[in-house]
Amino acid sequence: MWLLRAAVFAALFAIAGPDPADAQDVTLRAQDGAVEITGTLLGFDGEFYRVDTRYGEITVDGGGVTCTGPGCPSLTDFVAEMTVSGSATIGRVLMPALIESFALLTGLTATRSALDDTQFYYDLASRQSGQRVGRFTFLVTNTDEGFADLLADEADIVMALREIRRSEQDRAIEIGLGDLLDPNRNRVLALDALIPVVAESNPVTSISLADLARAIAGEITNWSDLGGPDAAISLHLRDESSGLYEHLQDKLLTPLGLTPATEANHHASNEALDAAVSADPFGLGIANFAEIARARPLALTGPCGFVSTGTRRSIKTEDYPLVAPMFLYVPARRLPKLGRDFLAYTRSAPAQIVIRRAGFIDQAPEEIGIAMQGDRLANAIAVADGTAALAGLKRMVATLSPLRRLTPSFRFEAGGIRMDAQSRSNARQLAQALETGQYDGRRLVFVGFSDGQGDPLENMAIAQRRAEVARDAVAAELQSAHRAMPALETEAFGEAMPMACDDSVLGRHVNRRVEIWVD
Repeated sequence: MWLLRAAVFAALFAIAGPDPADAQDVTLRAQDGAVEITGTLLGFDGEFYRVDTRYGEITVDGGGVTCTGPGCPSLTDFVAEMTVSGSATIGRVLMPALIESFALLTGLTATRSALDDTQFYYDLASRQSGQRVGRFTFLVTNTDEGFADLLADEADIVMALREIRRSEQDRAIEIGLGDLLDPNRNRVLALDALIPVVAESNPVTSISLADLARAIAGEITNWSDLGGPDAAISLHLRDESSGLYEHLQDKLLTPLGLTPATEANHHASNEALDAAVSADPFGLGIANFAEIARARPLALTGPCGFVSTGTRRSIKTEDYPLVAPMFLYVPARRLPKLGRDFLAYTRSAPAQIVIRRAGFIDQAPEEIGIAMQGDRLANAIAVADGTAALAGLKRMVATLSPLRRLTPSFRFEAGGIRMDAQSRSNARQLAQALETGQYDGRRLVFVGFSDGQGDPLENMAIAQRRAEVARDAVAAELQSAHRAMPALETEAFGEAMPMACDDSVLGRHVNRRVEIWVD
């Protein structure tokens, strides 16, 4: 069947005819000979042709046409080829592990070959016949390069340690790659986090988000201002083109109007940063959770007394303020079926096990009993102020005590009901768990909470609205329903259980959330 835009452009060709001045190396003819399209072949995924014509790029279903010309691919020994570009943190360990496990699960072999220090490829072949069916080529550099390659039509998938920036998004739309912020154009592959680290000998054990930001910006330069010795802070950061560095800017500094200090020591890899900080008694670094080996993490604190540490569970629930999702971005064009199957696999239960074994944090839902949440309840009691607040807290405890919290959470932008990128991914992940019957016969409650800024009654109302938005987002992702599928209910407790101090943008973001509880 012809795609709609192919039919439109074909009609234009029938009227105007081809331009002989164009570089045209394929001709696609309908089976009845009524329509003919000539142009430069941009790609063939085993099912569809992508052709650059005088009227722009069009996509044509290969089942309805014959191809002639020097650029025509072989249909009998077609090999799907895809290029994956971007973050070395994702590309060196995690993606190879997923490619190899995907091949094993689908009856294929995966053979790795190196091109140079930053490029390698996997050839996938049938385990039975040995026939090659696909090649994934990896360009392992940084997030910036990944987006640049996509915008230059030199990559099919981007590995990113930050969300796409506005300039990149606008350019992608301009050249026809689609809106890469659309949920269908990106996915969270795994989770990591930004962790402040010091040498083991450093006496400082915690730092506030505000002080951390000011230290990175060069406004705090001595450890004595952080409760440590009278010594200059030696700042260690990743190289400026890395996704980790850019995520640090986007997440922590830019909301406060700050920029990183120019005097920082920059490192080309996470391993090098960890080693340098561990050997520097007055060093302060920002490391990624998955690759901390010798340096010691600092806890995050605030003026309200809350303490947050980067642990697997706090990162998975997004209760830790500096979570760093690991993204895959794809343009608005069809990938070969092999590529689509691989992307679908990355959300499967077997893939979550591979992600965990690779040292990163997966997104498979886990249950947390109320008995394991004593610190959260203690914090809630400590900040409860007045009879009404205590009554609300009592109602919350009575409601949630028989239930267990699931690790997926939903968080929102300030003052609104738009979910962040990780939350949109959580909606898809939870819907998949529901479809597979993981929670059949049980009850899921979407529980809304707010930050403490503004009127409590208004905060309660927006917490309830966000709970409904999160529930509806999960319901919208469901492809099928069955009789035993659990009821999806909503509840709200407003300001009753803050997870962080409201003195910072990040703290308020952590507190604006919807949790999932299950009986």
